[in-house]
Amino acid sequence: MLHNMHWLRKRSPFIIISSILGLIMTLFLVIPVIWSLTSGGNITATLADERTINAISTSFLSASIATMLVFCLGIPLAYIFARYEFHGKKIVDSFIDLPVLIPHNAAGIALLSVLSPISPIGRVLESFGITAIDSIFGIVIAMTFVSAPFMIRNAQEAFSSIDPAMERVARSLGATNSKVFVYVTLPLALRGILTGCLLTWTRSISEFGAVIMLAYYPKTAAVQLYDVFISEGLKAALPINALLILLAILILFVFKLITAKSTKPVF
Repeated sequence: MLHNMHWLRKRSPFIIISSILGLIMTLFLVIPVIWSLTSGGNITATLADERTINAISTSFLSASIATMLVFCLGIPLAYIFARYEFHGKKIVDSFIDLPVLIPHNAAGIALLSVLSPISPIGRVLESFGITAIDSIFGIVIAMTFVSAPFMIRNAQEAFSSIDPAMERVARSLGATNSKVFVYVTLPLALRGILTGCLLTWTRSISEFGAVIMLAYYPKTAAVQLYDVFISEGLKAALPINALLILLAILILFVFKLITAKSTKPVF
């Protein structure tokens, strides 16, 4: 313990100031969470509220579908980015990060303009009985849009960390490109991809701005919390808020266990 505190005994102004600023930052992040949990009221009653449980279930289901969708579409793109150069790569690379940078309600409006029944794409979808307005489909699309960069960047980082010589050796032994990817590249990048999956899933669950622009119903957990706060006030929203924070802590704990010693996430 004394050995670990040796840096404090140096009394370096830089270390002291850094410690104070770091403590302020830590308290800024921790106090609202602890305060919400301790003043959350009757969380048990919230668990008995069918509206809240349905909203959480909708969030979990939609986030899971969004994660699978991003996995199927994003992993191949991440591999191409990690292994090949092509014209326009920098432009595409910039667009991948765009959902992280733009306001998420702006993202929701952009998606709505593309998928609404008055747009060509929206009319085509509607002809097949698919609508993005107030539907699970709309929620999944919004979640997919805002969370895709987390999957792509983490998978790209994982693929880039693999020595291409290992893939060349497999090909020299007669393996096809698809077999090399499935039996060599994918297993070696698995931890980084898993990190991307978990970050994509958790980011999807927490999404509000883009989701509410497309689908107020069925309500996700974030929309339900907002609705209760607006209609019933802070006191009524606190138990739901505490429950969602507890779920976030649980997810974070599981995330840390699964991704221990894994590729560091990009975001």
